[in-house]
Amino acid sequence: ETAAETLEETDSKIQVSLINDLNSAEASDIIEEMSLSEAADLIGDLPKAKAEGILNEMEKDIADDVKELLTHPEREAGGMMTTSYLSFRPATTVKETLEKFRREAADVDLVYYLYVTDDEERLLGVVTLRDLILADQDNKLEDLMDERIISVKLDDKDDTIAEHFAKYAVTAIPVVDENERMQGTIIFKNLLEVVAPYLGQ
Repeated sequence: ETAAETLEETDSKIQVSLINDLNSAEASDIIEEMSLSEAADLIGDLPKAKAEGILNEMEKDIADDVKELLTHPEREAGGMMTTSYLSFRPATTVKETLEKFRREAADVDLVYYLYVTDDEERLLGVVTLRDLILADQDNKLEDLMDERIISVKLDDKDDTIAEHFAKYAVTAIPVVDENERMQGTIIFKNLLEVVAPYLGQ
């Protein structure tokens, strides 16, 4: 975990050289502990054979999530998003939500927003952690959620996404498909990492 956290803070070129020096089993153990979006960025920068070797060593569900992120262009919403987020059904109580939150928050890239979705993962609303903590334990999420959702589509470009962050002053934006089904969420830090190399050009 410490190695993964350190790696996430390191320049991408150094990340690649460090991982290239490890065998696939060692590298996969570290990359599994990274956030999904960071892991996908790193694997996308590795030589193809090395990347495939590491993906084969990784736990299947994590490897599948990383492969899914790799199918999207870097400067589109699908390439910036993480698929690690918390979503709940509208009828879930605050008490139930907090219990699940405590169990799963350590494995999630973003914990400030909780997303409310229907049985087909269509995005219905968003609840902030602050609202959740202040609410009555028996309240349902459908009574707390804000239905005025700012979201982006999978193929929205980085300039559109940056405008949304600036206009609405949020720290994360959900990504939905053409049927409003939740696909992931973009954390402001992830947008900056993609856009920063192009600033000042």
